[in-house]
Amino acid sequence: MILYNITYSVPLAIQEDWLNWQKNTHIPEILATGLFERHLLLRLKEVDESEALTYALQLFAFSEDLYRQYLTEHAPALRLRSNERWGNQVIGFRTLMEIVH
Repeated sequence: MILYNITYSVPLAIQEDWLNWQKNTHIPEILATGLFERHLLLRLKEVDESEALTYALQLFAFSEDLYRQYLTEHAPALRLRSNERWGNQVIGFRTLMEIVH
C-alpha cells in the first residue's frame, strides 16, 4: 500500500473556507478518480499556529502504478484548480511513502 501525503500550511484568514473546500470539493474530486482506496484529513498539533494552521491529507493507493497514474492523468488539472482558487496563499509539501507494517 502506498501513502501519498500532502502537508499544507493554511493562513488563519482563509482556513475555514479552505477546509470547507477540501472536504466538499477537492477531496471528492481526488477520490472520484478511483485511484485511491481511502483518505484521512488531519490537523497537526503542537506546531506554531500564530499565523497558519497545518493540515495533512493522506491518500491511500494499492500500488505505486495507481499513484503514478493519478500524477499524470489527474494531478495537473486538480493542482491548477487549487492554484486558481488559492494562489500562493496555501503552501503544500508532497511526500510518497510505502506502508511496511
